[in-house]
Amino acid sequence: MNKIPEITRKKEIARTRLFKVEELDLTFSNGEKRTYERLVAGSRGAVMIVPILNGEFFVMIKEYSAGTEDYQLAFPKGLMEKGESVSESANRELKEEVGFGANKITLMKKMSLAPGYLTHKMNLVLAEALYKETLEGDEPEELEVVLFPINDIDKILNQKNFTEARSVAALFLASKILDERQIK
Repeated sequence: MNKIPEITRKKEIARTRLFKVEELDLTFSNGEKRTYERLVAGSRGAVMIVPILNGEFFVMIKEYSAGTEDYQLAFPKGLMEKGESVSESANRELKEEVGFGANKITLMKKMSLAPGYLTHKMNLVLAEALYKETLEGDEPEELEVVLFPINDIDKILNQKNFTEARSVAALFLASKILDERQIK
């Protein structure tokens, strides 16, 4: 098994509102030395929620994405607030973005986005037993809520604006959980 490299130097080389860029000098167990750069995100983490309405529909949003300069179809998501549990954060984001809360929240997986370059972690959760409740969010414009049948993931996958890897991963994890429930 590989030994974790020793960090011999860590230096902040840039900072934005959202990230800082660090330069790391590493020494590997075989004596090799390398310098890596990484984006360091906040320490709170984030949630992405796969809401299921009435056991029939995935609840998704269309939201402007500056990275692709278009509106993307995705699952609701957001940063966790200080002191919030994953369930509390997921419920808050659900209420802010799609106007529902959930009586049942299941952690599907905690994942990284690009572990070679980014420290950010996201908790993917399944939200069920939804009820109507709205909280004011921080979005610059109202989000469009879109429903897709849970038994037709190909319809979602074929949407040309469904390209976010986190949402694709969350869709497959949720579908796997739902399929396993039907087998039992």
